[in-house]
Amino acid sequence: MNDLHRRRSVYLLPNAFTTANLFAGFYAIVQAMNGQFEVAAIAIFAAMVLDAMDGRVARMTNTQSSFGEQYDSMSDIVSFGVAPALVMYEYLLQDIGRWGWIAAFIYVAGAAIRLARFNTNIAVVDSRFFQGLPSPSAAALVAGFVWLSVDNKIPNYEFQAWIAFVITTYTGITMVSNAPFFSGKSMSLERKLSPASVMLAVVLVFAIVSVNPPVVLFGLFIIYGLSGWGVWFIRWRKIRQHYNSRQAP
Repeated sequence: MNDLHRRRSVYLLPNAFTTANLFAGFYAIVQAMNGQFEVAAIAIFAAMVLDAMDGRVARMTNTQSSFGEQYDSMSDIVSFGVAPALVMYEYLLQDIGRWGWIAAFIYVAGAAIRLARFNTNIAVVDSRFFQGLPSPSAAALVAGFVWLSVDNKIPNYEFQAWIAFVITTYTGITMVSNAPFFSGKSMSLERKLSPASVMLAVVLVFAIVSVNPPVVLFGLFIIYGLSGWGVWFIRWRKIRQHYNSRQAP
């Protein structure tokens, strides 16, 4: 009986992280409605950490399940779909009327399509790259802009609302694009890195981020959010050059 109880506890562990991820997304929505935008943005980043942990815990404990996968997707659409769009809308997008809620809807629809496509294509795509911008990274761009603005006390001018419109629309469209974004799941890379190297990298990342979290995080995710188009362009050039070399007499 003790073994059965222990086994059930192990299976519940990754789902507990998923529930915490869902709670962080819901908490972000509540705080945005209360005008606490910095807290809402930080809650979305907390959801990102929890989302990364639930999958790793499931793999480490060998407790992956179809239920866990579906529950994770349902949580992600709240934390990385609805929550970022609502936080951005409440903070800036409502200032530009219908264009604001159109941008917010494009983002939510993009996140939903992105997650549905990920679930159906997970076995047929290159595991080294995501097809389209991952929804947690898209949420980080949106929430990072809000956090950066609030932390630096930037006045809510109209042009800032249009910057928010561009960021929200861009992330929504890029999530459903075919641009390849590095996933960090390369097996060859995992074999080369020792646990000590991984820990050192984690410590360095925390040290860099702690200098100025909103600025550093937003800057990092801006770079990542554009990187997929750079990879796509490099691939296109290689295909073009290969095609031209074959056509040459």
